[in-house]
Amino acid sequence: ILYSIIALAVGFAVCWGFREQIFNFIRYPIDQVLKQLVITKPTEAFTIYMKVAFVGGIFVAAPVILIQVWMFIAPGLYRREKPFALPFLASSTALFLLGAAFAYYIVLPPALQFLIIDFGSQFMPMITAMDYFDLVFLIVVGMGAVFQLPVLIAFLSMFGLITPRFLWKNFRYAFLLIVIAAAIVSPTTDPFNLLLWTGPMVILYLIGIVVSWVFKRRRAKRE
Repeated sequence: ILYSIIALAVGFAVCWGFREQIFNFIRYPIDQVLKQLVITKPTEAFTIYMKVAFVGGIFVAAPVILIQVWMFIAPGLYRREKPFALPFLASSTALFLLGAAFAYYIVLPPALQFLIIDFGSQFMPMITAMDYFDLVFLIVVGMGAVFQLPVLIAFLSMFGLITPRFLWKNFRYAFLLIVIAAAIVSPTTDPFNLLLWTGPMVILYLIGIVVSWVFKRRRAKRE
């Protein structure tokens, strides 16, 4: 924990030096539909830069934090489980970054276009930098979490808690839950943005079925 905190502090310090450049990157999607963000409190600019530096510091310190997590859990794993731990950590990280990139480049632009230009065309937009950052953070982290679905399925399949047959048999129920979840986490309610959330989740579920089949075959071969 101490080493992780030190790594996070170093990452925070590094990102604080580039806080304006990082925030300019974050605000790029909304710059396409809005000229300027606003602040409503004297301390809001400082607070938003603190948040930007902290979140950026987490990403910078992520390799060190993941190594510390591995060193913590490795002694408690059986020998047959240790070969799976590092691939799980690596794939989870890669899928999270992929989900975050998908949210930033694919989900955010049409969502902002719909919310500000299409749906809010009769209003004067005065969006605060804090509200925008919170929205981006929610969408990016939410999509990154959604992309963990194959890893979760692989973990449950490794211990025999679920099977590919079970996943395929209950696909229609899973699809219904996916649509409901997408409607809850999606920032808009239009069909296109709902599809942007539902589509990846369905694809990830199908990938999870394949992953579950691989783990079932490995377990059966080992037995």
